[in-house]
Amino acid sequence: MGPEPKINMNYNLTWNFYIDGGFIYLLRLHFCETQLEVTRAGQQVFDIFINNQTAERRADVIYWSGGNGIAVYRYYVLLTPSEGSSKQTLWLALHPSEEVGSNFVDVILNGLEIFRLNKSEGSLAVPNPEPSSSLASLKPENKQPKRGKKLSMKIVIGVSLGCTITVSLSLLLSSIFWQKKRRSYYKRKSMERRNASPLPDQLCKCFTLAEIQAATNNFDDAFVIGSGGFGNVYKGFIKGIKYKVAIKRLKSKSQQGAREFWTEIQLLSQLRYVNLVSLIGYCNDNNEKILVYEYMSNGTLRDHLYNTEKAPLTWKQRLEICIGAAPGLDYLHSGAVHRVIHRDVKSTNILLDEEYVAKVSDFGLSKMSPISMTNDPIRTVVKGTFGYMDPEYYRRQQLTEKSDVYSFGVVLFEVLFARPAVDSKLEYSQISLANWARKCIGNESIEESIDPFLKGKISLNCLRTYVKIAENCIREDGCERPSMNDVARRLEFALQLQEIENADQVCQVSDGARSQVNRNIQLYHNL
Repeated sequence: MGPEPKINMNYNLTWNFYIDGGFIYLLRLHFCETQLEVTRAGQQVFDIFINNQTAERRADVIYWSGGNGIAVYRYYVLLTPSEGSSKQTLWLALHPSEEVGSNFVDVILNGLEIFRLNKSEGSLAVPNPEPSSSLASLKPENKQPKRGKKLSMKIVIGVSLGCTITVSLSLLLSSIFWQKKRRSYYKRKSMERRNASPLPDQLCKCFTLAEIQAATNNFDDAFVIGSGGFGNVYKGFIKGIKYKVAIKRLKSKSQQGAREFWTEIQLLSQLRYVNLVSLIGYCNDNNEKILVYEYMSNGTLRDHLYNTEKAPLTWKQRLEICIGAAPGLDYLHSGAVHRVIHRDVKSTNILLDEEYVAKVSDFGLSKMSPISMTNDPIRTVVKGTFGYMDPEYYRRQQLTEKSDVYSFGVVLFEVLFARPAVDSKLEYSQISLANWARKCIGNESIEESIDPFLKGKISLNCLRTYVKIAENCIREDGCERPSMNDVARRLEFALQLQEIENADQVCQVSDGARSQVNRNIQLYHNL
């Protein structure tokens, strides 16, 4: 419709089509929400009317499809009377819902198909018009009823197909035109909608661009603390917030980045957990898309493993970081109201605060299960980071929480080997960290392949237990992988083994305690 909500409420978006009476018609309406700002059910709701009858109340494309950019269609059946003229008008109208709650007062229709269903006798023919009196006595010289019937059928089918194609193309062109107008209008109105954010202020605050510019000294490079394919991350102070924040500024004109931007807001605004990076707010102002997080002063886990000037982490620190990240993923899988699958677990998405407490970050690719607490796989387009991606998910395009487990297993080996998940500079057999780790386990050469800084500093029992955990995580069959809850508990056990070894070097551990530990180790390896 138009860009003015008040005017839209006074009008319908209407189409009229001439059809033949006496038939049943099947209408297939095509919808696909492409406006990036519309991401949740209830934001844009409208009514559908066919021949002055209500066909659908509170039509909601996001509710039907499950997300932005996903196509969906709806069927409606219309019976036309046969009395009177054979030609009738099919009237289709869409009107913005008058119920309170819609953020966007508009309607959407991306395509329409009209099918005429045959009568019980299998005929699609239209009744012949009554002959005039002057022609009533005339008789045709050549009667060819069979040929005429076939010709009539071909004409009807041809006309029907032609009308359907013409209507679909017209709707497609008009939809593209209006979508462009709507998008430009809502960009201009972003400031007006800022205070009407659908997210509660206590969960996710909406900042102005001026506030963000003031916090970063107008995006001064001196404030940059990280960068990537998404854009730069700045540190800064925002007025009214007592602590330092991290400000992620997405690159402009990125369609994928925009989708991930809204996904992250939708997910993180509903999630609060000690091992998840908290989203403080966002800015969607003047074509800028910015996310504001709690500041993690020690950066990413990867920053401390390789290709860095930072001091290497001790083995105990590495274990504690892994133990911290695992419950964060477990909370996503089983602790939240809806199951969430991260889909991009990697060492750069595990951040460390000033005390080296690990928190999972970057939920732009995450998927929330449409059904609460279900274990059913989610069929979706394959996305993730090469080297960390679950091969089973890649083959079947079915996402489960065990895909996150696989990725976390790669991180565990990354922590142990202090090398990237994929390193094309190495010889072929070593390019993939997961494949190389399996080969080292098979050759019993793990101890020779680990980070040189760690050699001689890991107890043998702890190392064997840790490697067993990581190996189980990257199993080819997802059903054979442990849950993140199991991973967290077993990592804690590995830490206990290391602490016992450290204590044994200082003072003598009792024979009974050591015997119990050995029994636990044997029990674990038999699982």
